[in-house]
Amino acid sequence: DNLLGISWVDSSWIPILNNGSVLDYFSERSNPFYDRTCNNEVVKMQRMTLDHLNQMVGVEYILLHAQEPILFIIRKQQRQSPTQVMPLADYYIIAGVIYQAPDLGSVINSRVLTAVHGIQSAFEEAMSYCRYHPSKGYWWHFKDEEEREKTKPKAKKKEEPSSIFQRQRVDALLLDLRQKFPPRFVQQKPGEKPVPVDQIKKEPEPVPEAVKTEEKETVKNPQSAGAKGPPEKRMRLQ
Repeated sequence: DNLLGISWVDSSWIPILNNGSVLDYFSERSNPFYDRTCNNEVVKMQRMTLDHLNQMVGVEYILLHAQEPILFIIRKQQRQSPTQVMPLADYYIIAGVIYQAPDLGSVINSRVLTAVHGIQSAFEEAMSYCRYHPSKGYWWHFKDEEEREKTKPKAKKKEEPSSIFQRQRVDALLLDLRQKFPPRFVQQKPGEKPVPVDQIKKEPEPVPEAVKTEEKETVKNPQSAGAKGPPEKRMRLQ
C-alpha cells in the first residue's frame, strides 16, 4: 500500500515527545508506518538497549535528526553488518504528526503528472476557442471579448455646435409660437410667484430722444447740372 497519502498522530504523546521517547512513540501498534518484525521490537521484548541493534542483521529504526519539540526524523534501514546499512525509508514527525517522506521517484512522477495535466488542460481550452469556416479559414473566438463589449460603456457622440441658420430658424419659430400663444403668467424675478399678465401695470414708454443728425454735404441740384449742357466739342485738326 502507498503510505505517502496518510498520516498518524496520538495526541496523548505530544506533550512528552523528546529524543528519548520519540522511538517509543513511533513503535505504537496503531502506527501504520511501524513494522513489528523489525529488530527494534526484538530489543524491546528482550529489554535490551538500542546499542544492541548494531550487532544484529535486519530491519531497524533509528533517530536520524531531532529538533525538539517540533521536528523529528526517523529512518528505516536494512542492516547487513555492524558497519554497513541500506536506507529504506524516512519518516518525519512535525508537532506529533507522522508522515512518510516521498522518495525521489515519487516526487519526479508527481511533478511530471502535474505539468502534463496543466499542459493538456491548456490545449483543451485553446481548442475550444478555435473556429474554422471554408470561406474564412481559422480564427479565434473568445467569449470574454463578447462580454467585455457588452459591458463596455458606449462612447458618447460629441454634440456639434449649431449653425447660424439653425439658430435664426429656431428663434423665428419661437417668436411665431409666442405670438400665437401669448403667455398668461409672468415671473418677474427668479424665486417669486408667477403673476398673471393682466395684473402687471404697463409703464409708459419713454419718449425717444431726438437724434441729432450731422449735416451732410449738399448735393448738387440735378436741374442746375442739366442746364449747363454737355461740354463743347473741339474741332479736330486734319
